[in-house]
Amino acid sequence: MKKELFTGSAVALVTPMHADGSINYDTLGKLVDYHLQNGTDAIVACATTGESPVLSHEEHCKVVEFIVKRVAKKIPVIASSGSNNTAYALELSKDLQSVGADGLLMITPYYNKTSQVGFVKHFTYIADHVDLPIILYNIPSRTGCNIMPETYFELSKHPNIVGTKEANGDLAAAAKTAALCGENLAIYSGEDNLTLPILSIGGKGVISTSANIIPKVMSDICHLDFQGNEKESRQLFLKYLDVMNTLFIDVNPMPVKAAMNMVGWDCGKCRLPLTEISKENEAKLRQTLQKYGLLA
Repeated sequence: MKKELFTGSAVALVTPMHADGSINYDTLGKLVDYHLQNGTDAIVACATTGESPVLSHEEHCKVVEFIVKRVAKKIPVIASSGSNNTAYALELSKDLQSVGADGLLMITPYYNKTSQVGFVKHFTYIADHVDLPIILYNIPSRTGCNIMPETYFELSKHPNIVGTKEANGDLAAAAKTAALCGENLAIYSGEDNLTLPILSIGGKGVISTSANIIPKVMSDICHLDFQGNEKESRQLFLKYLDVMNTLFIDVNPMPVKAAMNMVGWDCGKCRLPLTEISKENEAKLRQTLQKYGLLA
């Protein structure tokens, strides 16, 4: 049985930007403090929601180092370090380890993709050369490839591979993964609107975009379930389901960054090629936030 990096809700933290596109460290620090005060169980830095594809290597490492220092070991800081280039993924992973990350989040190779054998060799190679626990990230809608349950089973044998952020939308496959891997692989929902179903098959929590806006809600959904209060967890999940769905009204993280600005955070815009959401979607997003009393 492996020790989990965290249980509960990890926020996939946005990376706030100034008007000129540079990183807004003042707001970033305040966001970290906010999550420490509002029940977030771990911070995932520089993932998709944190705009990792448009951060330079230096920016990526600096943001993670800043968050690590600000958190000061109060909760785990998990740094995204995946790539479709195995050698570069290892280089980035080592650099993030050196700046103090507690764990790594590693997306499957994208664009060039790979086979199931390739998954095993890619992740094993990196896991063999770092000293941090690794959470895999499976999101076929972005990468074009999908980790099968049997492949998870092989990967779960490695002592440094401790979990997966599952976002393939296939609950039957997730259940098979849970049955095969047992306590050797923690399963986290990678889709906010499937958090409760993942918990129902023994999932250990969620890596959440919505937690940027409703951190305590996302944490409470998980911990109520862990405590055996399934009814209260379900009621809270269903109550806030509209928020979770609306935050994915367009390409992530465009809506959540717009929402952060609406609720009072100075997070700026996304870097290109991502843009601002449409006026129509902005109105829908604002309406939802207003319905829940979340607007500034």
